[in-house]
Amino acid sequence: MKRNNRVFWLLGIMLAAIASIVLLVAPGSQLNSGSTYNHLPDGYSGWYDFMQKRGIALHRWQKPFKYLPSMTSKTGVATMLQINRTDYSLANLPDKQLEWVEKGNYLVFLGVKQPVTKAKFNTQQDSTWGKVAIGTRRRYDGKSHLIAVTPQTLLGDRFGAIVWCEKYGKGKIIFATTPDLAANAYSDYANYAYLADLVSQGVNQVYVDEYIHGYKDKDQDGTYAETKSSILRYLANTPIFLVTFQVFVLLIVLIRDKNIRFGKMVTLDTEPVDNSQAYIQALALVLQKAESRSFVVELICQNEQMQLQKALGLGQTIVDRETLLQVWTEKTGVGTEELEKVLNLQEKKRSISEEELLSWLSKWQSFREILTSRL
Repeated sequence: MKRNNRVFWLLGIMLAAIASIVLLVAPGSQLNSGSTYNHLPDGYSGWYDFMQKRGIALHRWQKPFKYLPSMTSKTGVATMLQINRTDYSLANLPDKQLEWVEKGNYLVFLGVKQPVTKAKFNTQQDSTWGKVAIGTRRRYDGKSHLIAVTPQTLLGDRFGAIVWCEKYGKGKIIFATTPDLAANAYSDYANYAYLADLVSQGVNQVYVDEYIHGYKDKDQDGTYAETKSSILRYLANTPIFLVTFQVFVLLIVLIRDKNIRFGKMVTLDTEPVDNSQAYIQALALVLQKAESRSFVVELICQNEQMQLQKALGLGQTIVDRETLLQVWTEKTGVGTEELEKVLNLQEKKRSISEEELLSWLSKWQSFREILTSRL
């Protein structure tokens, strides 16, 4: 094999490894999280249906915010709900939004970043509508706010506020530290009714911002507003953009250095070697010789636990075992004995037999089947 071809294959393998790592460990796009069109646990389609059944007019706003003031000036007091808009804080609200609130309207932000406290991740807070389930350790300490008047805590505990309100002019701004206040995952609690009361008290119209989730109304000429910039912003926030960019740069480098010749493929006399398969087989052989099944168990357990958490609506951050077991029982109605056994195997830090490993993998498969049939 020529030197140039060896360099090409080496760079190709390195690129494939980088792409695989990026696709495996990079989080999925959060663009649709909090959207009323989203039927996943972090979506708000259930709450939207709840509002429709209660007769509350909930409008899906699919334009930039700058067009909202002219619309609401004809309808009276209105509420704009923005879900999972984590780039906003108390210090950087745009002037147009503050001016709109000052005239008597309401802004509601769900998912405002605040410090993590020692509170439990899963708690149930008392409200006039019943128990409101909260899945976050973040709390607001009341130290930073828009005006001199101390904010009013609407929902919270001894660790701080979860939902709070700040009056601004004739209107008010409501903040929440969790973006999942009325997400589909909390349909069994009073969360739906609590958020409905929060956004609809004393207003004529309620708008939920779908524009920040990528949904856009067509203009009069049938085209989409800001299409080019929006597509670029969307691609820039997805892992596939990073992979495509790396492939493009590598291709330019290879062409420039003449490591690639365009033309007919030359058939080799010897059978080509599948480098990826050879690498996997070699790695498996090394682990088998070293009897490193505990290493394999640890990696698989972390991945399986993460997939289990996502299916249960617990997000992408590893939670403590007590929380995982509790939510497992609540969501599936199945006891935690078998789940505790497979989690304990990872902590024993001992070499296990091949039979134990196969049995352990079979139990993870059964957990996936339970989630598929009951959720």
